[in-house]
Amino acid sequence: MLTVDFSRFPLAPGDRVLDLGCGAGRHAFECYRRGARVVALDQNAEEIREVAKWFAAMKEAGEAPEGATATAMEGDALALPFPDESFDVVIISEVMEHIPDDKGVLAEMVRVLKPGGRIAVTVPRYGPEKVCWALSDAYHEVEGGHIRIYRAEELLAKMRGAGLKPYGTHHAHALHSPYWWLKCAFGVDNDKALPVRAYHKLLVWDIMKKPLATRVAEQALNPLIGKSFVAYATKPHLPRLDEAGTDAP
Repeated sequence: MLTVDFSRFPLAPGDRVLDLGCGAGRHAFECYRRGARVVALDQNAEEIREVAKWFAAMKEAGEAPEGATATAMEGDALALPFPDESFDVVIISEVMEHIPDDKGVLAEMVRVLKPGGRIAVTVPRYGPEKVCWALSDAYHEVEGGHIRIYRAEELLAKMRGAGLKPYGTHHAHALHSPYWWLKCAFGVDNDKALPVRAYHKLLVWDIMKKPLATRVAEQALNPLIGKSFVAYATKPHLPRLDEAGTDAP
């Protein structure tokens, strides 16, 4: 289940991609399939081990084109172990709401992104997330849990403040919002409640079968109750200076 829409976020074979806070690796796997040179980074060692296993399995199965590469590694989002301007593309999906120093993370992403490079940021959307917080303290008051809820313009302003130029936004996963509202209402750790189990079966069916009816329904509902807010931006090229130190034409 991808949150980033690659029709709005073009990826070319050979692009060097950083999936920051990769989690289980869903976006990293898609970039690898598209022929990118992928680095999946996360602070969770167990998840990184699993991502590495899946990269190896994909290579063995021939799922990635020739020339594509994939590396999984542990790392700190606030101190990325890469030189300046190392990546053509950076993806950070459902991560920034967990990190106290979100401006520091943005600064690090901009540092390692090449001028002209592209970045995709996804976070829980304000409205649906606010409902979850209202229904359940346990949803967010856990170690490593969500510490803030972003309004769209707040996130875009922080991206602009970091030197990025946003060029597009959308919402995703509308069908997942009611699931999380049910989870919060019945208990985030209570997977036995009948409404939660029934809705989870629906989601699994939808993900596996991708029926037209639910695809159309989700597209129609995304602007209203989409669970995630997605923003795309570029890192502008700096003006070239001539020998006199003025902007070159």
